[in-house]
Amino acid sequence: MPNPGTAEPAPLAARGLGRGNALVTFIGRRLMRLVWSVIALVTVAFFMVRLIPGDPVRNALGTNASAAIVEARRESLGLNDPLWMQYGNFWKGLVTGNLGDSFSLSTPVSTIIGQRLPATLELSFLSLAVVLLVSVPVGIVVAALTRGGRRRAVDFTYTSVSGLLSVIPEFLIGVGLVYVFAVHSQILPVAGRSGPSSYVLPVLALSIGVSAGMSRIVRVEALTVFDQDYIRTARAKRMSRTRLYLRHALPNLLTSSLTVGGIVLGSLIAGTVLVETIFSWPGLGLTIVDAVRSKDFPLAQGIVVVYGLIVLIANLLIDIALVCLDPRSALKDS
Repeated sequence: MPNPGTAEPAPLAARGLGRGNALVTFIGRRLMRLVWSVIALVTVAFFMVRLIPGDPVRNALGTNASAAIVEARRESLGLNDPLWMQYGNFWKGLVTGNLGDSFSLSTPVSTIIGQRLPATLELSFLSLAVVLLVSVPVGIVVAALTRGGRRRAVDFTYTSVSGLLSVIPEFLIGVGLVYVFAVHSQILPVAGRSGPSSYVLPVLALSIGVSAGMSRIVRVEALTVFDQDYIRTARAKRMSRTRLYLRHALPNLLTSSLTVGGIVLGSLIAGTVLVETIFSWPGLGLTIVDAVRSKDFPLAQGIVVVYGLIVLIANLLIDIALVCLDPRSALKDS
């Protein structure tokens, strides 16, 4: 007979059900945040592009077009409608998949985005892979070498170099890479997307600074993990360093790396705008620069929305992955 004054532990099935409900609640909350974020994103994109100075119709038709032709074109594009009506039509187009036609290219915006989005995604996710593959091992190794104030020369050199690389803008790194590897030595192509070698310089331009900054974060997290009791216990048992770092330290560092990964991906996607311009990369970054220059409202706002959706969805997937790695975080959030 159980002691009446002692609460019985919850059955395993009930505890599992509680975690399942917490996970569903967690995902539901994240989806609601996503909905509100999308509403804010679309609103900002719509009004932001209309702050671009100049007349998009006059820019598209040229200075020789008569005022009557320009006015007729504005009427046909709905630019003479009240702003609230244009905003509603933009939402209607998003829901139906019709983002309108580009003013400058006379092509559906969805077609242009569909053609150029793969190039930007390839560049962004290849750069993210490089960042993770470089920053995590480098951060762990430097933390292991400098733990407890040892090897001060290594600490000083790493801190100086990584700090310098992390603050240099992507476009300056890109220009430097172009000069060294494309202009001076002519080892790699300077522009275009025409084979594996053409990916090297844009990916390096995007990932070098971000890798340096993220490795510093990983190093700080690794130093914290190395001071945990379970690491001291494993070290006291004469466990090999490889097993210690890979089996015990790395899994705990992956959570923090994934958390920062969402921010890193957003930074990489934003960086594609300048990097694609430098390397004439046929993606959305180069396209949105041209759209802003030509005051192409539909194309510019469509690309801004796509950029934002990529970042929002990526962060949602990372949140779900973190919960799968550590289900307790869903319980804490519920």
